Amino acid sequence: QVQLVESGGGLVQPGGSLRLSCVVSGTISVIYGMGWYRQAPGKQRELVARITSRGSTNYADSVKGRFTISRDNAKNTVHLQMNSLAPEDTAVYYCNADILSRLTRRDYWGQGTQVTVSS
Repeated sequence: QVQLVESGGGLVQPGGSLRLSCVVSGTISVIYGMGWYRQAPGKQRELVARITSRGSTNYADSVKGRFTISRDNAKNTVHLQMNSLAPEDTAVYYCNADILSRLTRRDYWGQGTQVTVSS
């Protein structure tokens, strides 16, 4: 059993910051790439940022220079530091991880955490 649990969402004013965290637990052999996705009402889920097991990162163009993804391999945790937040960043943010567990490798998802940017 593998679980991804997100935290850190909430309501923030435009220009503010939030830090999302995601902890992976369970029977884990290897965690490969980890990432954050988001889904706004009426829109498809989209990639926000991803990080490889070696620390290479990639970002959606809309968040470059404002968001930073990081991971702590010892703690099976991935973070998303979000600065200069704008109303268009409002969405449910989902943690994703590519995990080898019990000889099976597949994607796992968290339950999502709401981020609302509004004055």
